Amino acid sequence: MYGMLSPRMLSASALRNATRLGRRSYSSVPFQVPPRGWTPTPYVTETVVCALNPLSSEPPASNLKPQERIICLNGQVDETVSASIVAQLLFLEADNPEKPINLYINSPGGSVTAGLAVYDTMTYITSPITTICIGQAASMGSLLLSGGTPGKRYCLPHSSIMVHQPSGGYFGQATDIAIHAKEILRVRKQLNEIYQRHLTKEMGLEEIEKLMERDYFMGAKEALELGIVDEILDRRVRPGEEGKGGKPPSTS
Repeated sequence: MYGMLSPRMLSASALRNATRLGRRSYSSVPFQVPPRGWTPTPYVTETVVCALNPLSSEPPASNLKPQERIICLNGQVDETVSASIVAQLLFLEADNPEKPINLYINSPGGSVTAGLAVYDTMTYITSPITTICIGQAASMGSLLLSGGTPGKRYCLPHSSIMVHQPSGGYFGQATDIAIHAKEILRVRKQLNEIYQRHLTKEMGLEEIEKLMERDYFMGAKEALELGIVDEILDRRVRPGEEGKGGKPPSTS
């Protein structure tokens, strides 16, 4: 009878472990315990409208007022951040479709699909979108920066902007690899067409494709010459001080 234990002789935890081990031995797919982590959801607060990276420990700027209609894209563009920004854009448009929305960008880029969800929402809503680069706008961040309303795309003097072609990887059967290779080429052409539509400098698709061949870093002045932004903001200007070093984004 050694090694033969009835279920009554096993504790609850031991019985669960035994059941789990038995189930694993009869399946070709390893048993996985479902994750129990916290899942962030889109939100809009009364004090601030800000899409922060959920992994960031930085607190939101709680002194911002809702009438300023500010959205902050800080960190990598992923599905969670994208869902939050999309929700905020739709909320602010419903609140006042005529009033501009200010999108501050400091991002190294991220998921193409998540970024295009934000871009499509920016072009879908009727509210004007002012984009301001603070720090960096790389990869998908630069596309969102260029996708603002014409004449309302800004960057600060020491901002860094980077553009490049999409990257990715896949392994599997040869046919599946060919399918994914075809898809990433389609996405590359789609992104190049978006840049071509928003750049103020006239460029053909072949020129843009050559520009995107490798990581292409730009300072504020070069981004202005290329047409990703319309103006470099030196500092906020108080009412009556126009023409003295900058211009604030309009919120009215």
